[in-house]
Amino acid sequence: MADAKVIPFDDDRSRSGGAQRSARRRAAGPAVGTAALSALPGQQDAVQAQEVVQGVEGAQAHEGARRGSWDRRIAGGLAFLRRRVTGEYEVDEFGYDKELTDQVLMSVLRPMYEKYFRVEVKGIENIPSDGGALIVANHSGTLPLDGLMLQVAVHDTHPAGRHLRLLAADLVFMMPVVNELARKAGHTLACAEDAERLLRQGEVVGVMPEGFKGIGKPFGDRYKLQRFGRGGFVSTALRAGVPIVPCSIVGAEEIYPMIGNAKTLARVLGIPYFPITPTFPWLGPLGAVPLPTKWTIQFGEPISTDGYPVEAAEDPMLMFNLTDQVREQIQHTLYKLLVQRRSVFF
Repeated sequence: MADAKVIPFDDDRSRSGGAQRSARRRAAGPAVGTAALSALPGQQDAVQAQEVVQGVEGAQAHEGARRGSWDRRIAGGLAFLRRRVTGEYEVDEFGYDKELTDQVLMSVLRPMYEKYFRVEVKGIENIPSDGGALIVANHSGTLPLDGLMLQVAVHDTHPAGRHLRLLAADLVFMMPVVNELARKAGHTLACAEDAERLLRQGEVVGVMPEGFKGIGKPFGDRYKLQRFGRGGFVSTALRAGVPIVPCSIVGAEEIYPMIGNAKTLARVLGIPYFPITPTFPWLGPLGAVPLPTKWTIQFGEPISTDGYPVEAAEDPMLMFNLTDQVREQIQHTLYKLLVQRRSVFF
């Protein structure tokens, strides 16, 4: 009987072909299985149910985060009130309360700054990140809202979150409630001694040299700078060795268009002027609501003062030249911004 021929089923070709087929089956198996399972109605329901569960979990997480945020705010508010009641807060030698300014006063002014006047800030990088600086700005608007908006602009837009210490007129500190709020917000009397002390301490100080002449001028003289005095702010900056930053504010002139001034009534009341506008006093308290104009605040290139000798602060010609330089730079920027403005309100 002839020997039977043995067929080697496990030869190399069979093994390699089987391995390749097995690999193909393993590679295709999950995809085919997933496709087959996904085609099943029960699996589709499971996937949809899983998506619903994930959506509910996401909503719950968002709600938890929101609730946690509110809890932190409430806790912070209660802690703030506790410090107010117990007196565990600090004020500087001028009466400036940083915590009250940051958490309350800025929060009150911010909606008017962002939503009502829609203030646009340019050139904020011209204010140094540290050290003293003197910001010199035009003044307008019948009521000094421009100073408050300038304070919010520096606080909210400067990368270092700097605080502006405004120099205010005597009348501000003669009014009972306004006096206390002004000091808490960091304002101080417009005198050379206080300004120089603040600048030497590294503060950003703001001054509006036009004073009442600026905010009380007729609407027909809008954006025409009034006299800047005798250059006292330049002398202060020279003594402290800090830069002067010119600042131009457009939009404040139109919030209360002053078409008249009841001078007799102003003398009786002991105020610099009694404004008459298209809405005040005719509409009573409603006439005191400012018009929602669009504002632009631009900080110009700083003027360095540290290169002058100490005795330069006593040179009247230098005072006049630097004062005129600052004034001209502010006026030129005002005209440029007015040309670029599309509308008073937009």
